[in-house]
Amino acid sequence: MDLTQIVVLSVVQGLTEFLPISSSAHLILVPALTQWSDQGLAFDVAVHVGTLLAVLAYFREDLLRMTRDWLGSFHSELTPDARLAWGVLIGTVPAALTGLLFNDFIEEHLRSPLVIATTTIVFGLLLWWADARGRRTRNEHGVSWKDVVVIGCAQALALIPGTSRSGVTMTAGLAMGLTRKAAARFSFLLSIPIILLAGGYQSLALATQPEPANWGVMLAGIVLSGVSAYLCIHYFLKLLDRMGMFPFVVYRLVLGGFLLAMFL
Repeated sequence: MDLTQIVVLSVVQGLTEFLPISSSAHLILVPALTQWSDQGLAFDVAVHVGTLLAVLAYFREDLLRMTRDWLGSFHSELTPDARLAWGVLIGTVPAALTGLLFNDFIEEHLRSPLVIATTTIVFGLLLWWADARGRRTRNEHGVSWKDVVVIGCAQALALIPGTSRSGVTMTAGLAMGLTRKAAARFSFLLSIPIILLAGGYQSLALATQPEPANWGVMLAGIVLSGVSAYLCIHYFLKLLDRMGMFPFVVYRLVLGGFLLAMFL
């Protein structure tokens, strides 16, 4: 990998992991459209580590409270932060089980540009509908167990490239009545265990590969994806109420149309 490829793929991962436009789709499409060679599993692990560090750093105070109250919930009443922590853990289960059962099928059959084009358009339209019709009356501490199950099942759909994990969980959150910022914050918190699980799975696969890892490239990927992801989270949450989801819907429709034109 040359420097341009490292920078572009790291920043693309950092931005698209948390914007509702699908990081997996972009990491598949960028090499396809630029005719770059595949970046390899080690680099994929590195950029996911970077985005994980970014979300941990950004929500560090929330996570400390949630962890403290979650531990306390085993012998006392559920506080709002304990409920939120349980919601994140329970909401991870559908995606974890789906990935365990269907990951090989998805990798083999659903990573094509036409699948990405279709999911990009369809789930973009669903995001527009949820943003326009959602009541937007509750914050992330007000999620019910029903909300958690619905958002968790929506996250499982994001294993299909082009769906967007953040996009589909925000869509479900908005549809269930969360505010834009609450839907985004819950989506970002929900990303932590799923990135950990995906990273762990990839790391196990990486450990079985005979080729040595290029630690310089991996470190660059971690730093660049981490910095870009942190900035993305910060400014997305800051600007979300002002701009809404419509710019991302338009982007998805344009991207999906472009892909259909390119590959049909």
